[in-house]
Amino acid sequence: MKIKVYALVGSSGTGKSYKALNIARLKNIDYIIDDGILISQNKKVGGFSAKKETTKLAAVKRAIFYYDEHREEMKKLLKQENPSNILIIGTSNKMVNQIAGNLEILPIEHIYQIEDISTKEDIIKAKHSRKTEGKHVIPLPSVEVKKDFSGYFLDKLKVLIRKKGVGHEIAEKTIIRPTFSYIGKYTISTRAIYQMMAFSLYDNPSVSRFYKGKIIEENDGIVLICDIGVISGENLIKLGNEVQKTILRIVEDMTELNVKYVQINIKNIKLL
Repeated sequence: MKIKVYALVGSSGTGKSYKALNIARLKNIDYIIDDGILISQNKKVGGFSAKKETTKLAAVKRAIFYYDEHREEMKKLLKQENPSNILIIGTSNKMVNQIAGNLEILPIEHIYQIEDISTKEDIIKAKHSRKTEGKHVIPLPSVEVKKDFSGYFLDKLKVLIRKKGVGHEIAEKTIIRPTFSYIGKYTISTRAIYQMMAFSLYDNPSVSRFYKGKIIEENDGIVLICDIGVISGENLIKLGNEVQKTILRIVEDMTELNVKYVQINIKNIKLL
């Protein structure tokens, strides 16, 4: 397996992940390795994000594929995907060479420095955002990121990219605040989520009562179960679908939790 390897290097918080898609598209690079994950075509192919680690030391180890299982998984993925080229993101020349060495894809053909592709003002702005708000950018759409970062602070970031032969293209990236860089921590009580579920039904005239809710926690998100009463004469399937969508939207918007699905149980039909 011969892969043409490129790298983007810059110190922590200088906006590397923000600029990564620009380089990838301008240079027709199909795959990106960023903080322990493999990305292609705006989708996560595999890996485990260093941004999920609880300490900076563990995050660095994860990013350089220090852990055997993680390293072997990525080597297997690269063999399966068989990319012709790849972009590695890191904080130093030593780091990107270490990543490439651990994954057995040396040598690196060219290393781009963040100072060569980003203005001084942009770098200062990125550093300020990292230092004061703990924000990190992942070069993936939020629908991809939320699967792995359920409950983290998330925000969408759309960027305009010039693409050779195509003109301009809109790409979405996602801003998160990882555990190890929280400026203050937060928890969401189950009671608060129950209240959000009840609130989402408040303006629906076809729902007579919210009885109770239940939350089932899974590795990549939560399942919500909602017991309700309804008014007779309604199309129950249509009403159930509407209630599901409303609860999912409100809970996700207010908590940034990844709601896998909402189950509606109709416990009572009220006669008019």
